[in-house]
Amino acid sequence: MSGPPYRLVATDLDGTLLRSDATVSARSRETLAAVTAAGAAHIVVTGRSVPWCRHVLDDLGYEGLAVCGQGAQVYDAGAHRLLTSVTLDRQLAALALAKIEAEVGPLAVAASQDGLTGEVLIGEGYVYNPELPVVHMTDPAELWAEPINKLYIQHPGGLDDDALAEAAQAAAGGLVGVTVAGEGIVEVLPLGLTKATGLALAARRLGVAPGETLAFGDMPNDLPMLTWSGYGVAMANAHPDLKAVADEVTASNDEDGIAVVLERLFGLA
Repeated sequence: MSGPPYRLVATDLDGTLLRSDATVSARSRETLAAVTAAGAAHIVVTGRSVPWCRHVLDDLGYEGLAVCGQGAQVYDAGAHRLLTSVTLDRQLAALALAKIEAEVGPLAVAASQDGLTGEVLIGEGYVYNPELPVVHMTDPAELWAEPINKLYIQHPGGLDDDALAEAAQAAAGGLVGVTVAGEGIVEVLPLGLTKATGLALAARRLGVAPGETLAFGDMPNDLPMLTWSGYGVAMANAHPDLKAVADEVTASNDEDGIAVVLERLFGLA
């Protein structure tokens, strides 16, 4: 009896597995259940840190490994335990932020604290998803008070996400990584950290090779994950940069794009 066509199915959350209303459709749930029943593993790979994605995983009844925080955290959802955690050096981050602001002007800044219960600290002017829990900073020094896994930056002066990321990369790319993770979400990360580095760690624990992995995403931060995997799928709502490198473009996150591909490849339709 032959095994599944891919042993590992890696899915981003926002804009990919999650619909615009932040829910997972019944069709997606049923298809992923059928895929795991067929012998493949499903792994969530998200830019959200653990505190921001744990409720989604719990709602899915998800008990496997998850890659969170843009690759910084490998999380055992069943045991509610961090297996790996990479932090952003705060002195380097402060220097990088200063270099970026010297080029583009003052930024609105937020920070994701490390750990299972780390807060997301929001500075003045930073526009965030009001459905996610945050702590508003009253003193900018709070930004550096505890270990962090990344910064979020926005440009109040009108630079769009791609332009801000490009400027940040040019100004501080030798110190930190920079990626676009969603609308209004430009992230400053530990140098060299990507979703692919976190996924590779998790896949090694599962004994799965890149060529045995099928990955889905929608934003530039998913690009390393898609190119690392044996087969990469971009959603119809994906950023043009991701569509350009994907092996396939499926339907949107609101049209069960993940299920469409899985049903075909795993013979579930």
